[in-house]
Amino acid sequence: MGALERNETLEIVERPKDKKAVGCRWIYTIKCQADGTLNWYKARLVAKGYTQTYGIDYEETFAPMAKMNTVRIIISLATHFGWEMHQFDVKNVFLHESLEDVYMEIPPGYGATNVGNKVCRLKKALYGLKQSPRAWFGRFAQAMVSLGYKQSQGDHTLFIKHSQDGKLTLLLVYVDDIIIAGDDELEKQTLRERLATQFEMKDLEKLKYFLGIEVAHSRQGIFISQRKYILDLLKEVDKLGCKTTGAPIEQNHKIENDKESPKVEKT
Repeated sequence: MGALERNETLEIVERPKDKKAVGCRWIYTIKCQADGTLNWYKARLVAKGYTQTYGIDYEETFAPMAKMNTVRIIISLATHFGWEMHQFDVKNVFLHESLEDVYMEIPPGYGATNVGNKVCRLKKALYGLKQSPRAWFGRFAQAMVSLGYKQSQGDHTLFIKHSQDGKLTLLLVYVDDIIIAGDDELEKQTLRERLATQFEMKDLEKLKYFLGIEVAHSRQGIFISQRKYILDLLKEVDKLGCKTTGAPIEQNHKIENDKESPKVEKT
């Protein structure tokens, strides 16, 4: 609630006659470290975006997502050149971008009741709205360009800046997770300070976990694995007790149609 008020996300108004109000609910999650230990408890107000109607409540929704290959390339470059990689988290990421004419029911416990014709007019994007990811990324990309960074055409979530002395700074964003790498320490510090003036950020220090990849630093280099990601998948399908194998499937195995098996109902 404090974040909603600080960002001036919503205001209580009378619902216009020609507008419908989107529903909402509170979501409570437990955020864990890469090793599975407790990090923090998180509460988030989420709009019921599935009740929105295309052309009435929203238009475009597409937002680019970071590519796994880009993450590996950045880690490879950091290992080769000895760069330090820092990770940041943008708090309440979708509460930063302005919206127009989106109305929502008053959240439970917000201090106002759903009496009469009162609703919330959303002044900023909210989690759950179909247009929120696009609105946030547009806002962040605009901020990066204003700081002198160029957006990569190979991966639109990668921003690059070459300093006059030949040094390089890279920034990769995946929704609210940010990686900063490069050999220009002054520029990296300046970038962190400038972004902090526009967004509420949390410094997660050295890169440890990103997009399901665990990153371990040592004197020999950087070791990456997806142990936690795989364990989470096994837990989800109730296969934690299954036997392990070094090669789960033969390499370059080609799967062909089994014409003898009974046909599967496609629906």
